[in-house]
Amino acid sequence: MAAEGGNTTKPPAEAESTRSAARRAVAGRLSWGLADQAASSVSNFAVGIYVARSLGLTAFGVFSLAWVTYGVVLNVSRGLATDPLVVRFSAVPAASWRTAVARSAGTALGVGAALGAASLLFGLALGGRVGGAFACLGVVLPGLLLQDAWRFAFFAAGAGRKAFVNDMVWAVALVPAMVVAARDGSVGAFVLAWGVSAAVAAVYGVVQSGVRPRPAGAREWLREHHDLGSRYLVENVTNSGASQLRAYGLGAIVGVGAVGVVRGAELLLGPFLAVLMGLSLVTVAEAARVLRRAPHRLAAFCLLLGGGQAVAATLWGGALLLVPDRLGELVLGGVWHSASQLIVPVTLGVAGAGLGTGAAAGLRALGAARRSLRSQLTASACYVVGGLGGAAAAGTAGSAWGVAAATLGSSAVWWLQLRAALREHHRNPIPEVRTS
Repeated sequence: MAAEGGNTTKPPAEAESTRSAARRAVAGRLSWGLADQAASSVSNFAVGIYVARSLGLTAFGVFSLAWVTYGVVLNVSRGLATDPLVVRFSAVPAASWRTAVARSAGTALGVGAALGAASLLFGLALGGRVGGAFACLGVVLPGLLLQDAWRFAFFAAGAGRKAFVNDMVWAVALVPAMVVAARDGSVGAFVLAWGVSAAVAAVYGVVQSGVRPRPAGAREWLREHHDLGSRYLVENVTNSGASQLRAYGLGAIVGVGAVGVVRGAELLLGPFLAVLMGLSLVTVAEAARVLRRAPHRLAAFCLLLGGGQAVAATLWGGALLLVPDRLGELVLGGVWHSASQLIVPVTLGVAGAGLGTGAAAGLRALGAARRSLRSQLTASACYVVGGLGGAAAAGTAGSAWGVAAATLGSSAVWWLQLRAALREHHRNPIPEVRTS
């Protein structure tokens, strides 16, 4: 057989060329992830700044409650629809990807319709400014979730450029929508403007992909990927749910304005959070590729990813401490003075989150859903206890420091679970590959 087939070992020069091409491909996909999230985060940052300056601290707090609630619903959709897609349909044949995306996007659309209806009814029953914001959120949730689903679908296919273009469409549509909302001047109008512009990008995603969402395929999708989807659902919801509980609890303990202060401090970390979230779009898919091609390099990949994000967050927070008050007030208006007092604890919290995401990407790539869920449950419990315990003890600043301590501590849990999962994988190295 050796005589017939010849020597299959590549010459050193050819092997090095192959490795260089692979590194360039990875860098290209990561770059598109950063570019895409930059487009998304700049839009979100602009919306937050515009609302904060236009409506004042209390109204900004109301808007932030709707924003946090959207984050919970978004994570429900990701857990059921797009997280299993990225884990099992990254770098698969195009026909398999198209079939999976149609059902995954249909699932996201169905989640948006169901939870959107619930938010609409809740808002109408509650009434007032807060109720109006939740009612408007319910109207736009389907479009918001479908737009997010296209982003993950494109990155699973290694087509980050299309995700970037889709977010740019959203950003462009957002400009006239914000102008109209400013004329109305209500929180609900800004929520509608934000969501309707996302729906424009969601429709364009159908054109880009050539795939129509199949809500009728949602049941089949959920059944086939129940093993991952159910755990990722709980994991994601506990993550965003912890943020929501902290926001609601902070509003009850300190006041709605405190929610706006915390959101303002988070906006100051916006550019770095764009990097963090941009990498998160592609890290699971990249970790899955590393696992299939060079499994012994997965731990190093995750460490480089998490450590790099933690260092970058620390540097960005240090730079924020040098911002003069005049410039800060120009950006955040009256929110700046209170938000600037939280730069140090919020930075430490983001650094801890960045460190943990490296391990989380590895656990997702390994399909270690039980360990991932265990880590997230621990992290979420610490987050709520730290955030609300700190608020009860020392108000808004105490809540920020409590969250920072909880996030840094829980990152260690993620890494311990990844270490255990890697040991299990080395004992039974059978990667799971889906082709349909």
